[in-house]
Amino acid sequence: MSIAIETLQEQLRHLRLSETAHELPTLIKEAESTEVSYKEFLSKILSYEQKRREEKQVERRIKWAQFPFHKTLEDFNLEEQQSLSKKQLNQLSQLTWLEQQFNLILLGPPGVGKTLLATGLGMTAIQHGFKTAFVTMGELVHLLKTREVIRKSQVRMNKIIDSDLVIIDDLMFMAMDKREANLFFHLINQLYDRSSIILTSNKGPEAWGDLLGDPGITTAILDRLIHRAEVIHLNGDSYRMRHRSTIFEGETVQK
Repeated sequence: MSIAIETLQEQLRHLRLSETAHELPTLIKEAESTEVSYKEFLSKILSYEQKRREEKQVERRIKWAQFPFHKTLEDFNLEEQQSLSKKQLNQLSQLTWLEQQFNLILLGPPGVGKTLLATGLGMTAIQHGFKTAFVTMGELVHLLKTREVIRKSQVRMNKIIDSDLVIIDDLMFMAMDKREANLFFHLINQLYDRSSIILTSNKGPEAWGDLLGDPGITTAILDRLIHRAEVIHLNGDSYRMRHRSTIFEGETVQK
């Protein structure tokens, strides 16, 4: 009895095995050429479907996160950022801090790799099944102020609140008014004991009060952020300045 591959593909799709349905001709051809047993062939089909589903889940989580770029921890050059040891980076990559709902505060001047490190940790978290959201402080303030009136802002905020890891980039790059600081506090309070937070900032917590403008709100935010947190200081020269491009082909511009 000869059964058309198209019929098998349609049956697989009906069973919601769409990835296997698409790849079935190749899987059958490989099985025929290697003369595998029925059990081996069935195992290969199920393994393929499982692998593709996991890959698509990772793709969906990366899209959900909205990273500014797709960099991993392998892209973080420890030789250019010697304030963090290889052992410390390995400890961070193991995500024990995330499982224990610790926060990370990455401090340092512009261009030393804070955003790259935060994104790399976020990508690692996604590979391990955690939902991650990335947002700049400027975008976050806008979302908080418009979530009640703009559907798109509400959807984005819901994704942030539902994440296991929330990365807030460029914290305190601009001063907030009292309403903005209040909204930010309520978000931190929502995430407290539910999600881990990675903050990047070029100003230490001691300077946050001036930017938040309200000592009471500042104290409340710091209390929740630093209760279980690791503060990591990154230093050195700006990576962007060291590796900047020039239009003069190596020539020095002189008067």
